[in-house]
Amino acid sequence: MKVEYKFFVILSAFFLIVGTVYGVTTEWDEPVGPVGLYLCMGLCLMIGGFLWWTGRKLDTRPEDRLDGEISDVDGDYGFFSPHSYWPLAVAASAAVVFLGLAIGWWLVFIGAPLVALAATGWVFEYFHGDHAI
Repeated sequence: MKVEYKFFVILSAFFLIVGTVYGVTTEWDEPVGPVGLYLCMGLCLMIGGFLWWTGRKLDTRPEDRLDGEISDVDGDYGFFSPHSYWPLAVAASAAVVFLGLAIGWWLVFIGAPLVALAATGWVFEYFHGDHAI
């Protein structure tokens, strides 16, 4: 992970330089650009720091070895429901909330409980019934 964290550290230095140059050339009249570039610098530093911290704990990664196999790296990707309609309910109710932001606040007040109900149903769908975990 040495290459990865060095890439993000170099990228954060780039954002620092570009943000400063952008701020100086606009005479700091428009603060949104430099602030956004400084925030990108901070995000790159966080990612680089995480990769550095994780890379210290590993001797060698399987993908760095010449004799490494694909099966050395694969792991559990998680559980994905093959037959759930709850994501559709969450998306539809969230669309009602976002439409309410454009049309009127009364629609947000109708959609917010629907989002809460759909999200709760999605989270707890495998806690009961035939497919209980």
